[in-house]
Amino acid sequence: MTTRVVIVDDHPMVAEGIEAILESYDDLAVLCTLNDAQQAIDRVEELAPDVMLLDLNMPVLSGLAATEIILERRPGTRIVVLSMHDSPEYISTALSHGARGYLLKDVPTEEIKTAIDAVMRGEEYLCTGARRALRPATLDGRDPLTSREQTILLHLAAGRSNKEVAAQLDISVRTVETHRKNLRRKLGISSTAGLTRYALEHGVLQGTGVRY
Repeated sequence: MTTRVVIVDDHPMVAEGIEAILESYDDLAVLCTLNDAQQAIDRVEELAPDVMLLDLNMPVLSGLAATEIILERRPGTRIVVLSMHDSPEYISTALSHGARGYLLKDVPTEEIKTAIDAVMRGEEYLCTGARRALRPATLDGRDPLTSREQTILLHLAAGRSNKEVAAQLDISVRTVETHRKNLRRKLGISSTAGLTRYALEHGVLQGTGVRY
C-alpha cells in the first residue's frame, strides 16, 4: 500500500530535498510540495494525503494555527511537524493541536521515513531531540513526564476542565482523570493551582498564547 504524502515548507530547497528523499521509497508517493500553510488548508480535501509534513514557521499562517483547521477538514490526515524549535512548549503545543509526530530539521534523512511509517501505524513519533526536550527537570528524582502528560498539563494549566481537555484531544474523560492523577503523583502537586504554577515555572506555557 502506497502512503500519500504532502510536504509544506516555505523554503523550496528544503521541500525539494525532502521530496527527493521520500521519492526513493517504493511505498511512498509525494503528491506535491506547498509553500504555505494556507495552501495546505485549501487543498487538503482535494489532495487527501495520508501524511502531511508541516513546517511550523511560515509566513501568513503558522503551521500550529493550520494544524487544527487541516484536521477539521480531513481528520484522516496524519500531521508530522518539521521544525528547528526544540523547546518543550513548541512540541507540547504541536501535539495538543493534533500533530502525530515532531521532527527536528537536523534529524538523519531516513528518520523522516521512520516517522511516516510510525504515524501510519497509529503511533505517535517524536525524534530523539524532541523526546529529550519533553523530559522536564523533575523534582527530587521523580519520574519524568511523558509527552501525553505534558500535553494534558498544558491544557489543565490553561484552566480547562477534564471534559474540555477530553473533547480537545478526542479522548475519554476517564483517561484525562488518569493522566491528572499521574501528574499529581509524579510532581507531588495536589491542586490545579499548583499544576499551573509548575507549568509557568518550567516554561510549559511559554509561546502558547495562554493568558490569565
